[in-house]
Amino acid sequence: MAPLTRSLRRIQLCERGAELIEFAVALPILMLLVAGIADFAVLFQQYEVVTNAAREGARVGVLPGYQTADIQARVNAYLAASGLKDPAPAPVVTYSTTPVGGAGLSISVVRVVVQYPHKFIFLTPVAALIGAGPHADIMLAAAATMRVEVAAAP
Repeated sequence: MAPLTRSLRRIQLCERGAELIEFAVALPILMLLVAGIADFAVLFQQYEVVTNAAREGARVGVLPGYQTADIQARVNAYLAASGLKDPAPAPVVTYSTTPVGGAGLSISVVRVVVQYPHKFIFLTPVAALIGAGPHADIMLAAAATMRVEVAAAP
């Protein structure tokens, strides 16, 4: 009876295969974490492109002789050159004057707002698996405002 008790106790205390089970539990969590990091890296890169496209549009807008269509064309060209091929909504361009100080002085400014839809690569399918809707995409938006320089008359 004593050898049987020792054999049963040895089987109960044996931890063979425990690492494999722990790895099987931890691997999906690790893969989800890596996929999330990759998705947010792409999101941040696209946000930087959208921000720079707004700046480029504002730079074109402050130059004399350029119209709203020129600004929109520059923004779309910048987005396409940066690899954002999906059609983005037309950038919003506003020309306005802003009061400066209390003396009634004002300056002219150009404001360009660019929006671009971002589609998650890995997180949307994972969110759909756990019951979230398929519309887990977000809209990236950036705005740039620049002062219109007026050349002084000689």
